[in-house]
Amino acid sequence: MPEAAPTDAPVSDAPPGNWVDLFAPPATRPYLRLSRADRPIGTWLLLIPCLWGISLAAAQDGYRTFDLWLAAGCAVGAFLMRGAGCTWNDITDRHIDASVARTRSRPLPSGQVTVRQAMIWMVAQALIAALILFSFNALAIGLGIASLALVCIYPFAKRFTWWPQAFLGLAFNWGALLAYAAHAGTLSLPAVLLYASGITWTLFYDTIYAHQDTEDDALIGVKSTARLFGTQSRRWLLGFLIATVTLMSAAVITALASGSGAALGLALIGVWAFGWHMTWQLARLNIDDPKSCIVIFRSNRDAGLIAALFLAIAASL
Repeated sequence: MPEAAPTDAPVSDAPPGNWVDLFAPPATRPYLRLSRADRPIGTWLLLIPCLWGISLAAAQDGYRTFDLWLAAGCAVGAFLMRGAGCTWNDITDRHIDASVARTRSRPLPSGQVTVRQAMIWMVAQALIAALILFSFNALAIGLGIASLALVCIYPFAKRFTWWPQAFLGLAFNWGALLAYAAHAGTLSLPAVLLYASGITWTLFYDTIYAHQDTEDDALIGVKSTARLFGTQSRRWLLGFLIATVTLMSAAVITALASGSGAALGLALIGVWAFGWHMTWQLARLNIDDPKSCIVIFRSNRDAGLIAALFLAIAASL
């Protein structure tokens, strides 16, 4: 175990001036850093598919008052479950993180918290999230419980497959199915297509993210799509972009084809605007520059919110 770092030692890849470093009580900072509260982008990327799912379901039969609680519950749940998932990831990866320059300052490899403390923190977050989940319908509750298998498996994926980003996509976009089911009480083809579009979107943005660590990953034997694709990454990213727009367009068309033409058109404009944002990202990406990778990766919050906004307006028509 390395010598414990002071509790106010920031994580090297956290955005400078984040609220945890500036305002959180020192004793809470290691736990908030385990949850990535100093890097909210992951919470956004977990929440956005939930917002897509709510609006796509509501576009077929209208919003309900319960949807306000559903959106709020998904937001809090995304924060908590992202935190629990990241804590689990750090527990399983603590030895790998100690060997990677970008991650060795995290609370576990730097000695700010013990494994036992991290486990207790993980369980506490998951239990609070469960209270929110149990306010949804039975199908959504079942889907939420089923998602735990993906959360548990994901940290180990990079040890046995070159496609750990696919496992992240399966886990991070599960909220599209859960939120759709929480509104509709059932799952149908539009929800499945929406989920698939989220998976290809995750393959897009997390491959970009993984290019930050390709050298360290190669040294310690960690697999990723960034290492797998290498110099061909841009072609693969373009393919994921096209797949994302195609699948989300199919989700919108199958959900809204028999309804309002204005709603269908507006929703499709949102999907295409989402795709243009991804195209903008690809045009500016330099996979050999870690700073470029992290900036482009973070911009996916805005890309996903574009689609969420247009879907929400279309569902209101």
